[in-house]
Amino acid sequence: MKIALASDKGGFDLKEYIKSYLKGKDYDVIDLTEEPAADFVDSSVAVSRAVLDGKADRGIMFDEFGAGSAMASNKIHGMVTANVAEENTSHMTTQHNGAKAIAIGAGIVGPKKAESLVDEYLGVNYAGGRHQIRLDMLEKLS
Repeated sequence: MKIALASDKGGFDLKEYIKSYLKGKDYDVIDLTEEPAADFVDSSVAVSRAVLDGKADRGIMFDEFGAGSAMASNKIHGMVTANVAEENTSHMTTQHNGAKAIAIGAGIVGPKKAESLVDEYLGVNYAGGRHQIRLDMLEKLS
């Protein structure tokens, strides 16, 4: 599975940690910010474009709190990104909401919690079925 990662200054150290963690688990990691992006909007757009263009299967974006990256990403037509800080949301946002990316706030969660969030996000697939109705409704909004 190809995973696109990017961050601004506030999330850079955690992104680097998770990049190493994912490589250790044999994921194909695409680091879109070898240096911190100037703004979370830039890093979240980079991840979103990589996923939507088929260069990555999923994406993870990092900033100080996660919310800004998720909001910026969700402005892009076709993107579904969730700001996650606990494992159940990380899991369910993918299984029921078809999340193409997650946003993690480095000022909210530490490295070990981020590992758990990433494992839950990458360890499940979108269930489809009755949940697709919601995604179709969301698509009509953007």
